[in-house]
Amino acid sequence: MEDVVEGWAEEPVRRSRRDRRGRGMRGPAAMGHVAAGRPPRPGTRRDAFDRLVLDIVTDIEERWADRLGLVEYAVEDTPQLPDDWEPGSVPLSSLVRGSGSTPTRLVVFRRPIEHRAADRADLEAMVLTVLVEQVADLLGIDPSQVDPRYPDVD
Repeated sequence: MEDVVEGWAEEPVRRSRRDRRGRGMRGPAAMGHVAAGRPPRPGTRRDAFDRLVLDIVTDIEERWADRLGLVEYAVEDTPQLPDDWEPGSVPLSSLVRGSGSTPTRLVVFRRPIEHRAADRADLEAMVLTVLVEQVADLLGIDPSQVDPRYPDVD
């Protein structure tokens, strides 16, 4: 494709638009845009992980908001392990129950989960499993009751 650029010369100067290195269109035009009806794609793995956790938490909150009460959800890269921690095991999440006016805090650790996941589908299944099991523990019910997508082990 070529554009004609009119300059000071009498003959138009031809400038070619090129697909540099054959990688396709780049930049903001190639990314999603809300006004065009396409949601913006996450820019980093961290953003994609946060979006995944947010989607799952939103589904769980819609079903269990009346029983959960005030719960803060967070994503951290790695857990802070004490010096006497047993080697060979790393937690995937942390649940600290609230008391009084202090809300319950559920933290998902991104790097340990990503390290165990083989692909995107595996990552989604692991995040779902971790969140559902923590919410089930908080509510005192079976994980399969929290979310119908929870894998049935039977």
